[in-house]
Amino acid sequence: MREVAIIGIGQTPVDEHWSAGIRHLMFDAGRAALEDANIDRVDAVYVGNMLSGEIVGQSHLGALAVDFLDLDGAEAFKVEAACASGAAALRVGYLAVASGVLDIVLALGVEKMTDTSGRETTLALAAAADAEYEVSQGISFVALNALLMRRYMHEYGWRREDFANFAVTAHANGANNPYAMFQSPITPEAYARATMIATPVGLLDASPVCDGAAAVVLAPAEYARTLNPTPVKIRASAVSMAPLAVHDRNDPLALEAAAISAHKALEQASIVREDLDFFELHDAFTIMAALSLEAAGFADRGKGVRLALDGDIALGGRIPIATMGGLKARGHPVGATGLYQVVESILQLRGLAGVNQIADAKLGMTQNIGGSGATIFTHILETMS
Repeated sequence: MREVAIIGIGQTPVDEHWSAGIRHLMFDAGRAALEDANIDRVDAVYVGNMLSGEIVGQSHLGALAVDFLDLDGAEAFKVEAACASGAAALRVGYLAVASGVLDIVLALGVEKMTDTSGRETTLALAAAADAEYEVSQGISFVALNALLMRRYMHEYGWRREDFANFAVTAHANGANNPYAMFQSPITPEAYARATMIATPVGLLDASPVCDGAAAVVLAPAEYARTLNPTPVKIRASAVSMAPLAVHDRNDPLALEAAAISAHKALEQASIVREDLDFFELHDAFTIMAALSLEAAGFADRGKGVRLALDGDIALGGRIPIATMGGLKARGHPVGATGLYQVVESILQLRGLAGVNQIADAKLGMTQNIGGSGATIFTHILETMS
């Protein structure tokens, strides 16, 4: 297997892009990544997306991307793994380049979620849960996370307001990210006053419905620097699965797939978690931030909230998260989220994160969750000396 590097990155602002179609979002992010990589041709395009057929009415995104980006001759197809579709596209591209089958690959994530009503979008998102045993009972993803949060509070004695710093930290970092949907800080008081969506999940516990696209260009590490002077190596790529329905898992509060994929990635990279400079986790809901920190081994069971309360997740903390706003403030265009995490990590590793820059960042980990924890990808990225 060859070592693989990322030589180009691109992203669109996350927003409600009513005047741009899904092809335009793909074009803007893809073209930016190609220009950053100093290339104009690729062997393949893998598009991470969850909802294009359901709410945009456009499937066959691989062909559309190749056509609109003028990349004739490249193979292309859509990759779907619910909210982890972006990381899934990266994983497919990584394996293609690492195997030696392909040399230059564009991994692109895109989602267009705001052209339909809230009801339609919520129903489409629910398709990532178990249709027969969860969705048919009227459950939504907000409701699933509310049940998890309520159980977590019951098991470990936390109050809802103890989760506030997950949202406060994300918004503080997003305020300095020109690509973030929300660029204003919030206070613990605002968090406490937030409208309830599904008790105890309030408006400021949840990531927004939005549109966006992000992309990276992959190449063999052995000659990556000839194309871009600041390539970033993919030290590890891992994935693990758990039962689709929450009630089928051994423990609903244990993200077993997150724990396994993080362990596999750390082992593949031959590092320990203490070597990591930051962790771009999947904070679609504040409860998911707590559970992810615990599953990845940064906190004991039931103690993930303590990292937020103690400021350990801040930019200068023990394990910074959501360094450019995370899903909560940057936004969560679901099929693109995994690649936004990677693009933001590369900005950190290139030293281009502005006032959000983590000093001397060399190693970062991203974790992208599909559904309520059924499919979880973990990637470890490293600067190339």
